[in-house]
Amino acid sequence: MRGFVFPAVIAAVLATSPFAFAAETATGAVKTFDAKTHMLTLQDGITYNLPLMFKDPGLKAGTKVSVVWEMKDGKRVADAVTIQK
Repeated sequence: MRGFVFPAVIAAVLATSPFAFAAETATGAVKTFDAKTHMLTLQDGITYNLPLMFKDPGLKAGTKVSVVWEMKDGKRVADAVTIQK
């Protein structure tokens, strides 16, 4: 019984801590991508800030992408951008 209680307690603590993973995923077509400002805007008008080390895989208007992002300081910050086939 103790073997099951301890992992459950750890999971509960992590889920309610500030360290809990809060990333979300958005999908859609690229409206604009500005490599200088590292800003990606999807067709729905939502803009995502990309990391400075982001390597452009060829994002062009109309390209379908999946964006893993989280809210930081009131901005949507992308952790990953994947081109969908």
